[in-house]
Amino acid sequence: MNQPVDEPLTVLIADDNMTDRMLLSSIVRRQGHSVLTAGNGQEAVEVFRQQRPQLVLLDAMMPVMDGFEAARQIKQLAGEALVPVIFLTSLTEEQALVRCLDAGGDDFLAKPYNQVILAAKIKAMDRLRRLQATVLEQRDQIARHHGYLLNEQRVAKAVFDQIAHSGCLDAANIRYLQSPYALFNGDLLLAAYTPSGDMHVLLGDFTGHGLPAAVGAMPLAEVFYGMTAKGYGLTEILREMNAKLKRILPVDMFCCATMLCLSFQRRTVEVWNGGMPDGYVNRQGSGERVALVSRHLPLGVLPAAQFRDDTEVWPMALGDRVLLLSDGVIETSNAEEQFFGVERLEGVFERNRDAASLFEEMLQALQDFRGESRDDVSMVQLAMVEPELLGPAHLIYSDSGQSSPLDWSASFEFRADTLKRFNPLPYLLQLLQEIHGLRAQSGQLYSVLAELYSNALEHGVLGLDSALKRDALGFASYYEQRNSRLLALADGYVRLHLQVTPEGGGGRLTISVEDSGKGFDARRVLDRPPAERGLAGRGLSLIQQLSHCASWSDDGRRAQVEFTWEAQA
Repeated sequence: MNQPVDEPLTVLIADDNMTDRMLLSSIVRRQGHSVLTAGNGQEAVEVFRQQRPQLVLLDAMMPVMDGFEAARQIKQLAGEALVPVIFLTSLTEEQALVRCLDAGGDDFLAKPYNQVILAAKIKAMDRLRRLQATVLEQRDQIARHHGYLLNEQRVAKAVFDQIAHSGCLDAANIRYLQSPYALFNGDLLLAAYTPSGDMHVLLGDFTGHGLPAAVGAMPLAEVFYGMTAKGYGLTEILREMNAKLKRILPVDMFCCATMLCLSFQRRTVEVWNGGMPDGYVNRQGSGERVALVSRHLPLGVLPAAQFRDDTEVWPMALGDRVLLLSDGVIETSNAEEQFFGVERLEGVFERNRDAASLFEEMLQALQDFRGESRDDVSMVQLAMVEPELLGPAHLIYSDSGQSSPLDWSASFEFRADTLKRFNPLPYLLQLLQEIHGLRAQSGQLYSVLAELYSNALEHGVLGLDSALKRDALGFASYYEQRNSRLLALADGYVRLHLQVTPEGGGGRLTISVEDSGKGFDARRVLDRPPAERGLAGRGLSLIQQLSHCASWSDDGRRAQVEFTWEAQA
């Protein structure tokens, strides 16, 4: 008794013997399948071309075209679809049977035919055919989804590039290596000028790969560029980025990051490292290296109350360079699955004799180690140069300035709790930029404001001695004391008064800054020769250079500077 089939098939039977053809047709029909017949190989190929049966029973020895050639042509017509071919043969020699399989046959059935075995073979071939169809369908689905993913990544990267490249990665003092799709491996590189012409740089590495790893890149870039343009410092930007990532990312996602501020006027680098490999300050003259060690947890891990934003500040001379790298550099592997590792990285430093060539030597070492770098390798080098080589930082304004305020004054007093966590400079700069005539001097204005406020806070309220900054070791100690004293601050104030006065078609801005400190002899500091001052005293000189008029009174506790502007053409 025949077993019912799951789904009837259309079966092509090709045999030059009419009796065998009729016998096989009868057996196959009783099993529930439809039958097509052909008397030779050429006829079988033509029937297959027109009717597309799902399975072929093919006699090996036929006139006009034998079964071997017919099988080859049928398989070619079938393409990727699996159309099982079962050879019908009385051949028993091993080589003859192998020839059946070599011609494209999937199985063979010896004469005389056993209908039980035939039914079993048809079912087995049908299972293979269905499996192949499923595999092809899944492959096509995967290909479609892969295409969708690539398109999403292309669009996301195009949008992100518009944001990332709005910064200053093309600046003359920056060299960087980043694969075209490093963003989708989690790596992120941002750079932008502050209003005073300093440079903020962030190298980040999100957990994971693909679009999930890039999901935090857009809000992070938005905070970075927006707050940098407004004049916020590293600590304020880092706090905001951490709070935003903590709010929007799932608990298992975060961003390891190194962020720095390169000040060309002060010739310093301020650094925060949260979970990234060590960066390095590489001295041009001595070859000395200062490791920029990770001292914090990554962004997006801690709640705002527990987040630490304290930074380290290091002096830099002209020609010194900062090198930042992602863990992809250390984890680059060769054919033997060995990591490039910290030791080989240190070896590149040891062999380097010129800081200017360090970046190229690092690239060459990675290429020699593997031949090509991993996709998620990101590396950036920043050189300390004269500010004039970079050109002025430009702020863009959407209004004409015709409604600028012309005659006004404002006073502020910032006390201990505010001084600990608030940076007034972005607010003050935004207020002063409403004065149309001052906009051309925005960089100088911000630099002077920053120096005045920094002097009042650090030397006045906190009582720090600038003499500490005469060498690199004292420089680091100075900023350690600054952080600890600011954290423990209980009283004190910084008062700031702004006076805008019209003069002819232009005007004059007078800035007065007063602090609660013990004061100092500003003239004595300014009169010291540069060699004696070392790394100290640069701020006062900078204020004199950038403002139109600068003076100190009340034993150095009160500073006053002026900016003037002419009528706009």
